[in-house]
Amino acid sequence: MDELKVKLRGMRKQFQNQNQRPPIEFVTGRVKPVASIKEKMTRRHVSEERLEQDMQDIAGLRIMCQFVEDIYQVVDLLRKRSDMTILEERDYIHNEKPSGYRSYHIVIEYPVQMVTGEKRILAEVQVRTLAMNFWATIEHSLNYKYQGAFPEELSARLQRAAEAAFKLDTEMSEIREEIQEAQHLFSYGKAPTERTDDESKKDDQR
Repeated sequence: MDELKVKLRGMRKQFQNQNQRPPIEFVTGRVKPVASIKEKMTRRHVSEERLEQDMQDIAGLRIMCQFVEDIYQVVDLLRKRSDMTILEERDYIHNEKPSGYRSYHIVIEYPVQMVTGEKRILAEVQVRTLAMNFWATIEHSLNYKYQGAFPEELSARLQRAAEAAFKLDTEMSEIREEIQEAQHLFSYGKAPTERTDDESKKDDQR
């Protein structure tokens, strides 16, 4: 987990070193607690012998992005890496879960070099916006309180909140595009004006 966090944070640093806006806002990670592993083994009927193969999220990474389009840029970057293998992808952004949950999930296989030799582990990478993460954090907390059995009214409110969060993401992306377009037009229109001013000065000098 520590290795993967360093590598993913390094991707952000590379963009910054090149004076580019990084698609990664920040990276977090966790190893699932033993109690949670045992509970999931029972719930999903996972045998101890198949634990490492069948439970994909013992190691979990979360990559936070500012915009929805950043998510897909990060996914493309991960696909190009040679130090990990992508085994599975699940797009819950444009194919959200019934609860309203949105995120992009990637299951990777990562080789860890140990003193006893190489060990290939599975890890789940979740890539989402800050708005998606805010909703998911609240929903996760409520899930513990209600043990997954939300009252109907609360489920409906969570779905509406998830839709509102996604509309916010969409609106911010559109605003960003308008700003970029305005900056491009401003830069395009500014250069000829400056040349004209220079020419005017030369004429005055003459």
